[in-house]
Amino acid sequence: MLRRALRDFSARATLIGAAAILSAAAASAQSTPTHIRTRWADQVSPKHPWPEYPRPQLVRWAWTNLNGKWDYAITDSGAPRPSQWDGEIVVPFAVQSQLSGVERPVTDSQRLWYHRTFTPSALPRGGRLLLHFGAVDWDATVWVNGTRVGEHRGGYDPFTLDITDALRGDGPQDLTVSVWDPTDRGEQPRGKQVLRPHSIWYSAVTGIWQTVWLEPVPAAHITSLLATPDIDAGTVTIRAEVDGAAPGTTVRATVTGPNHATVSGSAEAGAPIVIALPHARLWSPSDPYLYQLRVALSTGDAVGSYFGMRKISVATAPDGYRRLFLNNAPLFEYGPLDQGWWPDGLYTPPTESAMRHDIVMTKRLGFNMIRKHVKVEPDRWYWLADSLGVLVWQDMPSGENKTAAAQTEFKTELHRMVDALRDHPSIVMWVPFNEGWGQFDTPDVVAWIKSHDPTRLVNNATGWTDKGVGDVVDVHVYPGPGMPKTEPVRAAVLGEFGGLGLPLEGHTWLPKNNWGYRTFADTFALRAAYGDLLDQLRLLEAQGLSAAVYTQTTDVEVEVNGLMTYDRAIVKQSVPEASAWAARLYGPMPTVRSVVPTSQHEPQQWRYTTSAPAGDWMQPAFNDGAWNEGPGGFGTPDTPGAEVRTTWNTADIWMRRMFDLSSTAISEPHWNVHHDEDADVYLNGVLAAHLSGYTSGYVLIPFDSAARAALRTGRNVLAVHVHQTKGGQYADVGIDEVIEKL
Repeated sequence: MLRRALRDFSARATLIGAAAILSAAAASAQSTPTHIRTRWADQVSPKHPWPEYPRPQLVRWAWTNLNGKWDYAITDSGAPRPSQWDGEIVVPFAVQSQLSGVERPVTDSQRLWYHRTFTPSALPRGGRLLLHFGAVDWDATVWVNGTRVGEHRGGYDPFTLDITDALRGDGPQDLTVSVWDPTDRGEQPRGKQVLRPHSIWYSAVTGIWQTVWLEPVPAAHITSLLATPDIDAGTVTIRAEVDGAAPGTTVRATVTGPNHATVSGSAEAGAPIVIALPHARLWSPSDPYLYQLRVALSTGDAVGSYFGMRKISVATAPDGYRRLFLNNAPLFEYGPLDQGWWPDGLYTPPTESAMRHDIVMTKRLGFNMIRKHVKVEPDRWYWLADSLGVLVWQDMPSGENKTAAAQTEFKTELHRMVDALRDHPSIVMWVPFNEGWGQFDTPDVVAWIKSHDPTRLVNNATGWTDKGVGDVVDVHVYPGPGMPKTEPVRAAVLGEFGGLGLPLEGHTWLPKNNWGYRTFADTFALRAAYGDLLDQLRLLEAQGLSAAVYTQTTDVEVEVNGLMTYDRAIVKQSVPEASAWAARLYGPMPTVRSVVPTSQHEPQQWRYTTSAPAGDWMQPAFNDGAWNEGPGGFGTPDTPGAEVRTTWNTADIWMRRMFDLSSTAISEPHWNVHHDEDADVYLNGVLAAHLSGYTSGYVLIPFDSAARAALRTGRNVLAVHVHQTKGGQYADVGIDEVIEKL
């Protein structure tokens, strides 16, 4: 949503008023946030938060969780290790969050320090002790017993340090971490974080925000696994990266499937293991079956893992459109834009139960997909997506990328993100760029991703600045819905739409000055508007749309356009209704046939005037010979969703065109209309539709009884008056027939 939101705000004064938006943004930057919390915050143990093993696809049974209370200090960025500490911080919650116990800002001129001691368990003979960080934002340096053991730049990827040689004796060991984070004063990937939160920009997250843990391993040990399914060949290929293996070391992989049946294969360390799985049980949102995997070295190391047998592709569906396919069958993908923010933990959910709740509720509301928006989650989030059954579009967190150094950093972190997450069956699409923000070298970036991970799709640029590469063409339309023009190679998707807002007192980040793309007064109006959007979405699906992303899962700070409140206390939609509306997207599609074409794809000629005509201007007998003639649509180019072929920039426009019908036997006639703003549509002199407000794209509106009665066999006259007050403007009308399949 990001920059599109700001552009739409300036262009769409009718959302809640451009002046109000700017004043709200300014006020929100200075307002004091409320301390709303989720119900899971009270379940957080400061001594033992996030006790779960953090890496579900590479599990060892001996490990030590270092989450809990650490010492912390905030110093000038150039200061040495502090000799005194400011207090205690609860890891893994960012220092700015409530659950950290600190809730202090950190600027780019400061450095955040952590300190604690630990006592390692006995190592196996010749073994090594690994120190793992799930994620630290952004530039981290680590010391053990005063020895610098490593550093890492990157806010979203895990990293591991071998600290064996820095250990001293068997007693307590000293661990210190320093972190520097420029947030939006740097060019590094940062997602939606800013030092001064406002509007669509959220609180900064600095420091350790995922689990820290110790793991003793043998000298020869497995460092990563990759299970690549091939449902067409009926195989899975296992690759294990091994550190410290001597020549002749073998790797054995054992797969456990339905009914506890097992099959194994082995190879020398570093070589692939291909295991046949004929008649495999395929992973899908409706049946998220996971095969269990155990991989062992002949020298003793062993890990547990899992994988799903599934295939994602783009292919031509029976209706002739290029569509998204799952397991060789077309599947409409529908999911929310998921920011992954929490009022109490910011980037870090308070508990795993809280994280599970969001995914479960997403499925209950009828979605089969989630777009993870410019953020990477803890690995256990993806395990939940895998096991609960939801498709994931994974964004790369955005950065400015204005310099060569920043672009190199972006590519490095993109590489690490893909490597860290590519074994999860739920992830079906990588999204490197969002709405043009930091976009560069798009064809090269897409080519690298496709080469590095050919098992998934790539969305080259969601929303704007499409470069014609990747597997999908993507637009954002608020509130929408809308769709890009279908193509012969790529699938057409709607990367964002909706944004229907409803602030609920007592559940907002700010007591006032909140916003959504369109704000409603109560849940009844909100739910009706959501149902209308999904009705329109289904008609777009029938015209070739393959997927859609609704904004958004929850309210986030200033934004109130969530399906749930920020504290997750209230679901704004009716769960049964929303689920039923979404279920229609996965069933039989209607056929949409053009009866009187619009100018959306091909220009249509109209007679028009911008001067008030005589009172009978809408009648069939009216002589419009003195009017101008030109192709539709009519408007200004900055209007969202417009296909402007004739400029119209005055307050009013009157339009007329003629069309012929061989028969009025049209099963379900609909107006296909894009109006900005109020429009009156006349058919053969009869007021057939009064359309208030504006649309941000072409929508289909059923004929009422007056419009049906006005249709004639032979010559018909369509007349339209559109009135504009401010912002963008556009006018175009046609007629489509919607044929439902029995």
